[in-house]
Amino acid sequence: MGVASLKQNFQDWITQQWVILFGKKILPKDYQWLLGPFGKTNGIGLKFIEQLAKKEQLIIDKKQVDKGLLNSINQLNLTEKELNRLSKNVIDFYENTSNYNFDLKVKWNPTFKVFGILLKILFSNRIEQLNIPINNSKESTVLNSEIIHLINEDTKEVKRTIWLRTFKKSEKVVYSGIYEACTIPNGQNCIKAIFPLPNGSATVILNPIVGENGELILNSSGRKIGDSGFYFLLKDSKGNLWTKFIMSFKDKLVVSAENERIMAIQTLTLWNLRVLQFKYDIKKTTYNNVYN
Repeated sequence: MGVASLKQNFQDWITQQWVILFGKKILPKDYQWLLGPFGKTNGIGLKFIEQLAKKEQLIIDKKQVDKGLLNSINQLNLTEKELNRLSKNVIDFYENTSNYNFDLKVKWNPTFKVFGILLKILFSNRIEQLNIPINNSKESTVLNSEIIHLINEDTKEVKRTIWLRTFKKSEKVVYSGIYEACTIPNGQNCIKAIFPLPNGSATVILNPIVGENGELILNSSGRKIGDSGFYFLLKDSKGNLWTKFIMSFKDKLVVSAENERIMAIQTLTLWNLRVLQFKYDIKKTTYNNVYN
């Protein structure tokens, strides 16, 4: 049995050892569709961006506008019928995400709110990651949203796309994630969101569907390793890779547009019970802060 690295915070060691005990040891060559960058033990947030650029010998592109979570919506390999039905505003959002501002409202299921409090106390504040608001929002919270491209200095090719979201008022990191398209074993093209954690990551793979009204529906509703869904990944003390697929945890995101306004509703469920819901009001702007 593997052992998580002992040179780290105790609560990180406990969660990683849980993944080893109940998860699966994997070989990198067989799971390229799942793998992504891991965090270090000394914080994620802004530090991770600089660490990743240095590790992969990339430079940080400080261009302010016209940077998307996807280089092209065609990376999702939608059918011609789906592409024709998909809202052009939603396509623009995914291809030019840096041109948009976000207001956020959060609604917790009271039954699960204690888990959010524990997450914040044990992990979020310390590692600058997954800093989810605890209180339900009657009014919107304004977020700063930055799309950061890490590029090859010689070819100028984008190698990594990072979406950094911070609270505008406090500047605390809400999420720092790497986004890319991937193809899961059944041949389905998906969006992969990688949230670095100490010695590992929380990775969500979302299956795209176009709704009847032109909305993009992203769902992590798989039932086994190899499907869309929520995965923990980590590297143990000997460098072995492990993953744990959390079938009971689901993430559904619906992005729609109406009269030039884009809305997104993200619902997280556990054992088919709603844990919390995010509502985003997304507005196009001509200016977006840059990482510096």
